[in-house]
Amino acid sequence: MRRRAQPWLGTLVEVTLADSLGEAEAAQAFNAAFAAIATVHRLMSFHDAASDVACINRLAPGDAIAVDAHTATVLRMALSIQAASGGLFDIACASRLVAWGFLPPTSPAAAPHHGVCLHIDEQGMVHKTAPLLIDLGGIAKGYAVDLAVETLRALHIASACVNAGGDLRVLGKIPYPVMIRDPRSPTRSGARIDLKDGALATSGSYFSQKIVDGCMRSALVDAGSGNALVDSRSATVQAPDCMTADALTKLVLLSADPLHPLLQRFGATAFII
Repeated sequence: MRRRAQPWLGTLVEVTLADSLGEAEAAQAFNAAFAAIATVHRLMSFHDAASDVACINRLAPGDAIAVDAHTATVLRMALSIQAASGGLFDIACASRLVAWGFLPPTSPAAAPHHGVCLHIDEQGMVHKTAPLLIDLGGIAKGYAVDLAVETLRALHIASACVNAGGDLRVLGKIPYPVMIRDPRSPTRSGARIDLKDGALATSGSYFSQKIVDGCMRSALVDAGSGNALVDSRSATVQAPDCMTADALTKLVLLSADPLHPLLQRFGATAFII
């Protein structure tokens, strides 16, 4: 196996190729996979002032903007899961993350908002309906993994794994061992899964917890209460694609229900540690 890693999406992205490839073929595959990851980073980073996300956040309510087809795909999925989950999954959490220091300040600032905030028409125009900030950090990383895997598939790579900080997808029938951290002791393993031809994502607050103004906060927000999730649990979701798995981990974690009805709708399964 050949492995390469690069820092993207606020984490370390590792690409593993199991095929017997020559140096030139392997280099082409690695370059193409990381280029796909970089595309999603450029389009959907909260930190990049030129990204589609930053442009949406600068919109005034009532205005609209055209976004890249990749961004539109992620937004449609995010809004679909937000509606289906009754707002448990919510991309309009960024103002709280800014206030708690997990995301950088923006101009203009926006008050916390809960509920449907955007509409995307058939032409890919995003219409903003409230003065709020969005963050796609809870779903875009999974999409980036999917895009990299599909890029490798187009190059006729038969077996590979793309892992973006625990959000991963395996291409092909060769199983890859995946160790799930114990959220009560994150340096230790709490479970192992041998994954093939599918995706897996895990979410927990154990690495992001910190004290802010005397209160414990994390990068995971309960949209309904506006509070941070700070317990010692993690949610792992297995699904056909990583974008779905990534988003549904937040649903499972916030609902505390590894048998949530939406999992079956998306062809996913889950467990909580």
